[in-house]
Amino acid sequence: MAARAAHGCGSGALLGRFGVLLQALLALCAFSTLMLKRFKEPEEERRPWRIWFYDTSKQAIGALFIHFANVFLSDLTEEDPCSLYLINFILDATLGMLLIWLGVKVVSWIVQRKKYVYLVFGEYGDPPQAAAWIGQCILYLLIMVFEKTVISLVLLIPGWTKLQQILLGYIPSPQLELILVMLVVPFIVNAIMFWVVDSLIMRKYKQKDTLDINGSIEAPRSRRTEESRVLLSPDMDFDQSESDQDTSGLQGTNQKMKQPSYQVVI
Repeated sequence: MAARAAHGCGSGALLGRFGVLLQALLALCAFSTLMLKRFKEPEEERRPWRIWFYDTSKQAIGALFIHFANVFLSDLTEEDPCSLYLINFILDATLGMLLIWLGVKVVSWIVQRKKYVYLVFGEYGDPPQAAAWIGQCILYLLIMVFEKTVISLVLLIPGWTKLQQILLGYIPSPQLELILVMLVVPFIVNAIMFWVVDSLIMRKYKQKDTLDINGSIEAPRSRRTEESRVLLSPDMDFDQSESDQDTSGLQGTNQKMKQPSYQVVI
């Protein structure tokens, strides 16, 4: 245990001055990936800054909750908090990512079934309503609470202590361990997670083409087909009437040709 303390982070290292500086740098670098993602979007689908803020702020709230929950859980024991934080983070990025995806899908299905329009992720109304953003933030935070609860239960399974010793036991410097745990690894994984989750909760412009007054979705192809029918219907009726007249004329001629001729013989 003494050797472990000599090589690992000390208690409270995650919330020390150096640890807080690393966390602030991590937040700046991680959310810069969302800025990059916005500029990578096609111009016709690029979100306005207000909509982008509404979308990304939900992730910010969820990420802050997960981060501080991991810091709190890592300091609960006398073991190396850096390795505990890294295990929490790895589980959040693997099993937790699957739980987040599942939660977003289930919540989206429920709100669409109940027709809660402003609780659909990425839909804020026109003009955008802050109330819709608040409601979606609460829903997303509930998904994060569900994810973190499941991960915490998974950590109760015996055997994680051996993994802690394998992950960071070979690093001699506590500060180097802190840099790896709080900056390098989280930045790489968070950049991927933020990109994927943002694609999940942003508005799908290709799927939501047009909404009528009743909120039903009408695809442009079916709309163009219907318009074509309306535009072509007079010509079609005219052609049909002409064909009917031609058919009736032909039938009358045939009947005349088929009628027997009578001759009067005196």
